[in-house]
Amino acid sequence: MTIYESCPVIENDNFKLRLVSLEDCCDLLKVYSDEKAVSLFNSDNCGGDDFHYTTYERMKQAIEYWLFEYDRKGFVRFSIVDKKPSEAVGTIELFNRVAEDYFNNCGLLRLDLRSDYEKENVIKDILSLIVFKAFDLFCCDKVAIKAIPEAKERIKAIEELGFVRSEEKLIGTHDLINYDSYYVLIQ
Repeated sequence: MTIYESCPVIENDNFKLRLVSLEDCCDLLKVYSDEKAVSLFNSDNCGGDDFHYTTYERMKQAIEYWLFEYDRKGFVRFSIVDKKPSEAVGTIELFNRVAEDYFNNCGLLRLDLRSDYEKENVIKDILSLIVFKAFDLFCCDKVAIKAIPEAKERIKAIEELGFVRSEEKLIGTHDLINYDSYYVLIQ
């Protein structure tokens, strides 16, 4: 059974990752309207979407699109649920990227996190839930995540997990733009 037939719930003591749901809309609006958070999101090759959503309706449309992509096996968008307040504090998108560049057969991971959660130990706790499982879940030989130089806490967390900054550029499959600031973990 593939991840697109049955999306797993993955959890530890602090966080739970599960398929995004329309019930997450109010919680995720706090994430996607947070300008400090949005500045760290990866919108490479996303058709100009900057993921800055300021209305309930726009957030709902985004979630509906993410669920549509899941149904058509485009990508999985997990909600990151903080168990203590039991609220969604971000999302993780993951898919196996097929392309004609270094990032072919790569589990491309996008982490969108509310700015008050953008801390090394928190990021490491969240990513450790999925990063090492991604190789099997997405049948890939490497996992990549973007972290711009301003994302200092994120960079510390991913390096701690074994990611290494790549000199390779990700070439947009839609826009052919060369994107940088990717960190890679090879199995």
